[in-house]
Amino acid sequence: MALLDTVRYPADIRALSQEQLRQLADEARERHIDVVAQKGGHFGASLGVVELTVALHYTFDTPRDKIVWDTGHQAYIHKILTGRNDRLPSIRTRHGLAPFLRRDESEYDTFGAGHAATSVSAAWGMAVGRDLNQDDFSVVAVIGDGAMGCGLAYEALNNAGHTDRNFVVVLNDNDMSIAPPVGALNQYLTSVVTNPAYNRVRDVVKDVLHKVPKSWGGIMEEMAGKLEDGVKHFLTPGMLFEALGFTYVGPVDGHDLDALVPTLQNVRRMHGPILVHVLTQKGKGYHLAEEDPWTWHASSPFDKTSGSRVKKPGLPRYQKVFGKGLIELADENPKVVAITAAMPDGTSTDAFAEAHPDRYFDVGIAEGHGVTFAAGLATEGIRPVVAIYSTFLQRGFDNIVHDVALQDLPVVFGMDRAGIAGEDGPTHHGIFDIAYMLTIPGMTVTAGKDGKEMLGLLKTAVAHDKGPFSVRWPRDTVPEDVPHVSQIDPVPHGTWEVIRKGEGIAILAVGTMVLPAVEAAERLEEVGLRPTVVNCRYLKPYDRAAFEQIVRHHGVVLTVEEGTVVNGFGAFMAREVDAFLGRGDLQMDAMGIPDEFIEHGSRKELLRELALDAEGIAARVRRLAEVHGLAEVAREMA
Repeated sequence: MALLDTVRYPADIRALSQEQLRQLADEARERHIDVVAQKGGHFGASLGVVELTVALHYTFDTPRDKIVWDTGHQAYIHKILTGRNDRLPSIRTRHGLAPFLRRDESEYDTFGAGHAATSVSAAWGMAVGRDLNQDDFSVVAVIGDGAMGCGLAYEALNNAGHTDRNFVVVLNDNDMSIAPPVGALNQYLTSVVTNPAYNRVRDVVKDVLHKVPKSWGGIMEEMAGKLEDGVKHFLTPGMLFEALGFTYVGPVDGHDLDALVPTLQNVRRMHGPILVHVLTQKGKGYHLAEEDPWTWHASSPFDKTSGSRVKKPGLPRYQKVFGKGLIELADENPKVVAITAAMPDGTSTDAFAEAHPDRYFDVGIAEGHGVTFAAGLATEGIRPVVAIYSTFLQRGFDNIVHDVALQDLPVVFGMDRAGIAGEDGPTHHGIFDIAYMLTIPGMTVTAGKDGKEMLGLLKTAVAHDKGPFSVRWPRDTVPEDVPHVSQIDPVPHGTWEVIRKGEGIAILAVGTMVLPAVEAAERLEEVGLRPTVVNCRYLKPYDRAAFEQIVRHHGVVLTVEEGTVVNGFGAFMAREVDAFLGRGDLQMDAMGIPDEFIEHGSRKELLRELALDAEGIAARVRRLAEVHGLAEVAREMA
């Protein structure tokens, strides 16, 4: 019987001998590899923290002691060891385990997370709350995989370090983010590994201690300790954290349980803010992930032996079309630059980095900085294209408003994963960008119906010099082949496209909802309904002439968008209709993401559940026709 089969909860780990922990770690790592090979999911980050996870749950009395994992994609092993091993194959599937951490999934998930660098702030709040409640338990924040480069982490460290509250931060330093890390901080954190001086001095100190007479031991030991500490402060990353008020412990080999466990046991007995620096290898235990942790950050199902993945033939994903198109635009215009925030592969700006390395900037997990950096570039006549997931760009909202829009700077925002992001769930669905971009004065807000139109809008955006411009696209494949950018015309600013002319009901469709709306109209024609379908590719500024024609000649207007209905395009249009007509005889209805967080599952099944597919749109139009008396007219015409 496997040792892992006897471990259901962390209390079972604490019943093991320390010698058994290595076997448990090996089995947990193998379980993780087996499940992701079969089902797909986040991979390399959890492989790197197997021993750390085992050591934390062995040392601390969880769930009474609180462990706060950052982001959550490094917490698969944590899920295995906290009562969810049998359900692990369901991860990222509809009604299965969540891809990240969820407080409502397990009492061991002390704080929900899907965006980076929240762990230290949240854990610090728990520690303060503990003390206010006069309680007694340990709080540990585990941060790493690039998150320490995010400014939020330093705001929390700065706040926590000046106190004497008991609080532990574990820095999982794997020299990686989702992509290779960038910036001075990464170089600083790895200095202990690359600078042999500290290790040489430490060895000399130990050698001296062994040679002095025993009668001198106390004095020499004190002097040696001071010497070693002094050297450490100058030659290791500890200097930064000690300056912030933390007692620095480490670096510790994160794959050596014989070092990890006693270190954490000692730390648990210490007082005040403590930072434990743990060195790990992303992808540890699977040779391909060790060699290429970037590629193996997450994976579709793969052959465990060869590492080969099944490649589905077909059309490319929107992100690939964007990446290729951006390179082609940069070939034509030397002022075009690309900016991303630690997501080069996810936004396909990695290809841009190869084509134009001097015009590519990965700012790390620092979305707000990336936006303001782009604003600075724009003041010098550069045309920055900021490629960030819709959900992550939320973190730079104030920068968009204050640093870009207020100064009317021509920064282009390319928002990947807009709408339903699928298996990554509510932390990654990009359902708010339409609403938040529409609120910003001077912002051009657009969405293409397909890959070709997306690039046409991008082409217009790069040439646009009157304020910021946003383009959104989904996590999906394009519906048809996309030509070279040179063969695509810019989309005239502020224009709509009437795709089907009908009567009675007009469907104002946005982006990914245009083609389903067209399909719905084709189905409805079979029952005598002929709705007009409009491609509202410019949400703001919208096509005023087309808008007035629609309002004057239709009795019902239905808006359809892959974004929140609260303050979304439908709400915007309702306000404009009311202002234009000054009366309420035109019936308005809106389809989109309801006022709730959408769970994880495949993109197709989630859109079906939300009725944001051809069948759902057709059903809504039929109901509107019934309610407003249009169905009877349609039957008579049929």
